[in-house]
Amino acid sequence: MLANIELDFLHKEKDKRASELNTANIELTFQNLEKEKRAAELAIANSELEFQNIEKEKKAFELMQLNAELIYQNQDKEKKAKALILANTKLAYQDKEKEKRASELNTANIELVFQNNEKEKRANELEIANTELAFQNSEKEKRAEELMLANTELIFQNAEKEERAAELILANIELDYQHKEKEKRATELSIAVLELKFQNAEKVRQTEALYLANDVLSKTQAYLKNYITGLEEMMFMTSHKVRQPITNILGLTYLLDASFNTPEDIKQSIEYI
Repeated sequence: MLANIELDFLHKEKDKRASELNTANIELTFQNLEKEKRAAELAIANSELEFQNIEKEKKAFELMQLNAELIYQNQDKEKKAKALILANTKLAYQDKEKEKRASELNTANIELVFQNNEKEKRANELEIANTELAFQNSEKEKRAEELMLANTELIFQNAEKEERAAELILANIELDYQHKEKEKRATELSIAVLELKFQNAEKVRQTEALYLANDVLSKTQAYLKNYITGLEEMMFMTSHKVRQPITNILGLTYLLDASFNTPEDIKQSIEYI
């Protein structure tokens, strides 16, 4: 009778474990679909920006690397889920191990949520950087148009100046006996020259501002490249150099606690560790 009660209890625990694992798999599938949607949206955004400058193409290439890393992490998570299923099957009779497995699954879910939040933050930062880059390019084009307009105005004013000079020479030849009119024309010519100097100074100022904007744009793009490179290195170190060895050791220690292990199995597990 006691054995039947214990067997029923074990079956209920097994069903509960299967339900929890099924829920975790559904959540993981949903998150993978969301990640695929985001990857598709990023691919569409990259297609729309493929006609922009070389810096945008570099950003698109870096974004593709980030998506490849995301796919690799999803595969790694699927492997860990399979290892968790195997561990639950072998350790179904140990209540203490059940609590450890539940705690580890909760920690994995928290880590998954944290990683998804970090990926969303990086995507938002990259989108903000692209917006800032587009704004700076637009400002650069506006400055270039203003500079071209100023050059056109300067050419027009030079032509006007030449016409004024021709008119002044003709007036001096025709009206050499009118001294007062001559002084008036000379004053007008002086004012035109001062106006031309002022416009030349404005042209120089706008050129310097354009150079400064280009320098700020170059520094911003270099900073973004270094920042994304650092993030990729951190993600690689966390996924491959830290979590994987610890997970392997934990899995082997779980096997050592199993009641059905033979001395040869225990010895082989110790050699693996």
